[in-house]
Parts: sequence; C-alpha cells; structure tokens
Amino acid sequence: MKQNSPISEQQVQHPFHSLSSAASKSLRDLVNSLSQEQIVNQDLLLSLSFALRSFTNLNRFFELIPLLVTQLVGVKGSLLIPFQDDGSLWREQLQIVPIDEDQALFRQLFLLEEGKKTGFCLQEKNIAMLDSLVQRHFDSSNVIATSIVSRGRQRGRLYVFDKKEIVFGSNVHRKHIQIVADLTGVAIENDVIFQVIRNHEKVDRQISIGAEIQSQLLPDQCPVIEGVELAACCRPALQVGGDYYDFMPTRPDLNETSKASGRWAFVIGDVMGKGVPAGLLMTMLRGMLRAEVLTGLPPDSILHDLNQLALEDLSQSHRFVTLFYSDFDAQSRKLRFANAAHNPPLLWSAKSKSINRLDAPGLLIGLQPDAEYGCGEIFLQPGDVLLYYTDGVTEAPGISGERFDENRLITFLDKFAREGLGAKQILNKLFERLDGFVGVSDHHLEDDASMVVLKVNEESTVPELTS
Repeated sequence: MKQNSPISEQQVQHPFHSLSSAASKSLRDLVNSLSQEQIVNQDLLLSLSFALRSFTNLNRFFELIPLLVTQLVGVKGSLLIPFQDDGSLWREQLQIVPIDEDQALFRQLFLLEEGKKTGFCLQEKNIAMLDSLVQRHFDSSNVIATSIVSRGRQRGRLYVFDKKEIVFGSNVHRKHIQIVADLTGVAIENDVIFQVIRNHEKVDRQISIGAEIQSQLLPDQCPVIEGVELAACCRPALQVGGDYYDFMPTRPDLNETSKASGRWAFVIGDVMGKGVPAGLLMTMLRGMLRAEVLTGLPPDSILHDLNQLALEDLSQSHRFVTLFYSDFDAQSRKLRFANAAHNPPLLWSAKSKSINRLDAPGLLIGLQPDAEYGCGEIFLQPGDVLLYYTDGVTEAPGISGERFDENRLITFLDKFAREGLGAKQILNKLFERLDGFVGVSDHHLEDDASMVVLKVNEESTVPELTS
C-alpha cells in the first residue's frame, strides 16, 4: 500500500498566509481610502474657511455653500435658504445644487407671502412650514435640515438631499453639515456688521462735510475794527455743534476802511442740544439773523423779528435758542445789546477793576410768538475787556464732578485782564484753565463751548459825547 508523503510545514501554512495577505491589503486600501477622504474633506473645509476670511461678495459666498456641502457629504444636492436681517426670506439669495432642481421650488418660495413678512424666521411654525415645503418637493429623497444660527438668531436653513436607497446622515456627515451651516452664519453676521460699518462711514462722511460747512460759516478770523481787539473760538463737543458766534457789519456795502470805523453786530448763541440737529438749526438762524442785521434796527427789535421768523421751524423741532445780540459803534464805543435768555457777557472795567454782567430781559428764541426784549447800552472805555461765552464753558464738569461755573470764569477773567493781556492771550488762557479743570488732554468737552473776547485798546481816546 502506497503511503502518502508527508505535508511540509511550508505547504500547510501557505493558504493561510495568502488569505492574511489579501485581508491586509484590503485593510490598507480601506485606510488609504479613508485617509484620502479625510484629506479631501479637510481641503474642502479649508477652502470654505479661506472664502469666509477673504470674501467681499456675500452672494458669491452663498453660491459656494450648496456645492461644497454636496461634495463634503457625498450627496446628490443641497439647498440654502438664507434670511434677511429683518427675519424675512432672502429670496434673491436662494441657492441650490444641482441647478435643475430650482425652478418649481424657487417659484413656491418666491410666492410664499408669509416669507415676505418681517420676523418670519422667528416663529417655529414658519420654520416647520419651510421644512415641510422642501420635503414635499423632494418627496423621493432623503432630506436633512440644519439651522444657520449666529449670535442666537436664525439666519437661514441648509438642506441636503439624496435618493432614499443611498444611505447618508451619519454623525460625521451631520457634523460636516453643521460646520458648513455655522460658517455660513458667521458669513451672514459679518456681512450685517460690514453693512452697518459702511452705513456709519457714510454718515460720518456726511457729518464731516456738515462740520466742514459749519466751520466755514463761523468766522475764520476776527474782523479789524477800529479801537478794539477781538479773539474768538468755538470748540464743538461733537463734529457738528449748536454754538454760534458772528461779527457782521451793519453796512456791508462800505469799503474796508469805512467798515472798520463803522457799526458792527456782535452775536453769540446756543441751540438747545448738540450734534447735527443743533448745527442745522444754527445754520438756519445764521441766515435769518444776517438778513435782520441789514435792517439797521436796534438789538431788541432784531431779536423780536428773529423770534417771529424762527418760531415755526423751532417749535416743529422742539428746540429753542439762547442768543445775545449787540451792536458796537467804533466811533463812539457805544455798545447796545439785547438778550434772549443767553448767559450774560462779562465786562471787566479797567477803571474800577471789577466785573459786571451785561443783561437785558428777554425769552428764548422760539418759545413764545409775542416775546418782547429789552435793550441796554453802555460806553466801553480804554482797557475794558468784554467776554461773550456759551453755557458749555460754565457747565463743563471737572474731575471731581463740580462744574466750571460762572464764579470760576469771573475769577480767571479778572486775573488775566489785570495782567494787561491782549484779547487773544486772554482767550487762550481761559481755554487752558477750562481744559485743566475738565482734565482731558484731547480737549473733549461734554457740550459745545465758545468764547469771544473783545478788548478796547489802551491808547484809545475817550470820545466826546454830544448832548
């Protein structure tokens, strides 16, 4: 009987070795395939992140979302329905991949009346209605919906869809979809912030233009008037302010020499409030007042007429104006004045070395139609110093909470006038003390602050008064 030859160890192990090699190869191929898929997914997400960092056109960014999410999750298509900042459907920004799916669905979304309303996305029933509408449209597909949320607000819905026989929706897929939705929310929020900034920049440009125009309306330099020295400064709390001062010849038709020795109107005023509204009203009043000055009427009559002219506009804006109006005759040094509830100017007398207020009875401009105004007059003497100012000076708060107040202003005016300083020096010194009191290095004040200093020349001769 023929004996079977023994099987070698090599012959016994070979089949198992072959099976093990095949399994190992399959496992390596699977790992490589998964690694390659991860690399592709990472590249897709990096591309989206780069687009988010660098995009300037939100519409182009929206176009990327459905395309990227379909590749990332490996599904047939995706639909993006963003919401506008007011919560309504952003119908112009609907995006879908593949594009042949969009016609019927987009038509339904465009005709959805509820979607046009402000706050549409704030109601859960409306979100459920959107989901139902999309599900019915893709009735033969599996649909996953994800909310696009930013800072706690609904910013849109992101849908992915595919045929039922293709299984998708694993945790990894859902995480990828959520990442895309979150980045989309960030993009929408960034665009909202960008639009707000751009609108603010437009407003800032307009305010800057307004401030430039207003600064041109205020005298850029004081006029040359015989026998006196003038200095003035307006420092608005904002770019545009409601303070106003002006120097106007009552006879602008005269030549410069004649005007210098003629009669001049000095005015300082303050529109209630600050910023653009106050600046606009101040500009309006300036035009009215300049027209009134040409009439040559006394100060009380000019304030009466100005109140009549401005009453309607001021009452509609619910604002009022304080105004001190005076006219000065360079030949006689006679100063006539009327006051519409403005801070009375301070007159330092070189002769008595004392300070008095120049005041006259009168109501705010724009308060009552039948307002009457008193008229005072005084003859200025050589060395006299007259300070016009607005309440932004005396009401300026210090570091301790105290106000600069009138008494402090009087003390400093008396000090600088006694030192024999000129008008410009006195003005600069007063603002230095104000800034030091407020304690700010950038000269920022809570309210507009304006001061005008008039000093009668020391060498002026006393005019002879005729009876």
